[in-house]
Amino acid sequence: MQIQQPEAAAARDYKSRMFIMIFHDKEELLKLYNAVSGRCYEDPQLLTINTLENAIYLSMKNDLSFLIDSRLSLYEHQSTFTPNMPLRFLLYLSDLYSVFINDKNLYGSRIVSVPAPRFIVFYNGREERPDRETICLSDAFEKKEAETALELKVDVLNINLGHNKELMETCRTLRDYAEYVHRLRKNTEALPIADAVDKTIDECIRGDILREFLMRNRAEAKKVSIYEYNEEEHIRMEREDAFEDGMKAGLEKSREQLEAAQKKVNEAEKRADSAEKRADTAEKRAEFAEAELKKLKDVLAKTKC
Repeated sequence: MQIQQPEAAAARDYKSRMFIMIFHDKEELLKLYNAVSGRCYEDPQLLTINTLENAIYLSMKNDLSFLIDSRLSLYEHQSTFTPNMPLRFLLYLSDLYSVFINDKNLYGSRIVSVPAPRFIVFYNGREERPDRETICLSDAFEKKEAETALELKVDVLNINLGHNKELMETCRTLRDYAEYVHRLRKNTEALPIADAVDKTIDECIRGDILREFLMRNRAEAKKVSIYEYNEEEHIRMEREDAFEDGMKAGLEKSREQLEAAQKKVNEAEKRADSAEKRADTAEKRAEFAEAELKKLKDVLAKTKC
């Protein structure tokens, strides 16, 4: 596997990933494609990598994009699940199609052909997800329609150890990558991240797990592993903070609602007490008037006599 990257690349931008380093190699990418698609191409030169290198949106750079046999595949690796991938893939695809049709006449009478796309996310985050799931662009539409004029479906494959066993058996490099991530996470439970990465790399080399790749790219693999771990931890803490803030805001709102409800109850009770007092007063007045009327009647009766 001929993969050499400059050491400075680890902190360059969002494209620094072990997954991308491994599968940017055409031979490995072709094996992954065959495993995912069920095809059996053998010549890596049939594959043309056209990953977006200078996307307009820095935070939305595409991980891996390639053509083979007039089919376009867009692969994304994620350690944090997001339901917004269909929309992001739509933007990637728009940029790629713009390149494909750059010299074509869109106003002509002949149809302009473009390669059919497929969108896949390889997920290996800590959140529990199913082996396979499909998320759709239409899920993001503000108003749901029975039929939509635009749809984009993304297949999300869980590549954590123990998931998608058939896929892992078909593509050993993907299985080895899953094993590497699993061991690294386990080692970080007891060691600082730098030491955990060194231990994981040593274990994997001895166990023939990504052996050739790690021996050729040890320094770079260590840098990107630390970078990815720190980024993953940062995102996790941000989500925890957001959850705590949401909980506090929810509790505060609930307290305010409870106080408002209690105030209304107190006011209702006061009104009820006041009404009860007025009713009691009116009843007493009626009794007094009735008693006075009876006295008056008695006096009149005695006068007649």
